[in-house]
Amino acid sequence: MPVDASPARRDAAPALFISHGAPTFALEPGILGPRLTALGEQLKGLSAVLVVSPHWQTPGIRVMTTARPETIHDFGGFPRALYEMRYEARGDPGMAAEAARLLRAAGFDVALDEQRGLDHGTWVPLRYLLPRADVPVFQVSLPKDLDPAGAFRLGAALAPLRERGVLIVGSGSLTHNLHEVFQDAVEDAKYAREFAKWVADAVAARAKDRLVDYRRLAPHAARAHPTDEHFLPLLVAMGASAATEAPEHIEGGMTYGVLSMDSYAWGLPQAARA
Repeated sequence: MPVDASPARRDAAPALFISHGAPTFALEPGILGPRLTALGEQLKGLSAVLVVSPHWQTPGIRVMTTARPETIHDFGGFPRALYEMRYEARGDPGMAAEAARLLRAAGFDVALDEQRGLDHGTWVPLRYLLPRADVPVFQVSLPKDLDPAGAFRLGAALAPLRERGVLIVGSGSLTHNLHEVFQDAVEDAKYAREFAKWVADAVAARAKDRLVDYRRLAPHAARAHPTDEHFLPLLVAMGASAATEAPEHIEGGMTYGVLSMDSYAWGLPQAARA
């Protein structure tokens, strides 16, 4: 089973980790929205987008083979404008089937899903990154029992798709304590900044072992991530990158006091690099 992606060709599609924050990111672009749009304008020749989102967790892995995926509004209590938004990209059943084949070859338990739509972890960031919705999109679910090491292996298994023009996106949140957001319990975002800085240093050093063991090693890890699912997509994206690819840090600022929107990219074309 691969533990690190092989070096990507110069024209391979990138791998991204995008912090999608709260659903209101779709209405409040903040710092990150325009930066994603500028980045997307530099991404040429994409054949498809594969997204791993924490908002689709399943027993084992499921791969979306829906030809015309619906926009899922998987949240409640937000402004009506959010529920009126649609992201009408088509799916790519053929490339999704190839993703399933790669995952099975890597030892994962995989099933296909012909009806799944796009959850907000997918369509919210993509409406900034690829606002024309003119590139096919499909999702790969997060297994409910996935751990950080498994997330890295999942990304490595999908890495060959980059050579076929598939943009691999891990969509999560660099910090994700929604209790503090919804309970207005935020007094000081210092802990979130310290956690984000620790992650930035580890990503820059490609310190896979440190990131896999982040719960024990990172400052304030349990507070920044009461559960793992919004952190795992970072490891998926890093797992899909090559050891020779230096990461690009996309600063996203801090929303609601404690939600870091920082994002990362590997294998960007020269014109898109910060």
